[in-house]
Amino acid sequence: MAELNTGDGGGGKGGKVRSKKQSSKVDLTAMVDLAFLLITFFMLTTSLSKPQSMDLSLPNKDDKDTDTKDTKVDENRTMTVMLGGDNKMVYYMGLLATPKVGPKDIAYGKDGIRRELLKQKKNVLEYSAALGKPKNGIIVIIKPTKKSNYKNLVDILDEMAIVGVETYAIVPEFTPEETKVIDKK
Repeated sequence: MAELNTGDGGGGKGGKVRSKKQSSKVDLTAMVDLAFLLITFFMLTTSLSKPQSMDLSLPNKDDKDTDTKDTKVDENRTMTVMLGGDNKMVYYMGLLATPKVGPKDIAYGKDGIRRELLKQKKNVLEYSAALGKPKNGIIVIIKPTKKSNYKNLVDILDEMAIVGVETYAIVPEFTPEETKVIDKK
């Protein structure tokens, strides 16, 4: 409530006439109550930011037929990225026995793997368009070693999302030739 206190303006006996000075006091209790009610209301009705996650398609555990089926893909569309220890990464295009590009060491980030993914994606799209199949894009096979860390895997998955690679797979198995290449590099 607001109060307005005024003093006695009482004059005395004669003398000068002075203007009355009024002292004012405003009670802010209601305003503080309202502020706390508004803060509580907005805290309860606001949705908190949700953690961002990447959608991954995982194989069905109950489907036993997928273990025996081999999926054949065009080796000209396939890029294999092997993640090693100490932030090492090696990639090659095609088959390791007859690679179209590589195997080459490459760095993480926009000047490393991202630039190479964009370049190879463009090459694959041009190759597919020449064959009359413009819908076929690049296929990336990600092979993390036991020495690689989780951050490296997340970084390469982020690069897939940034570049717009639609088809990629995480494959934990290495051929003996791939093991030699990643250990040598």
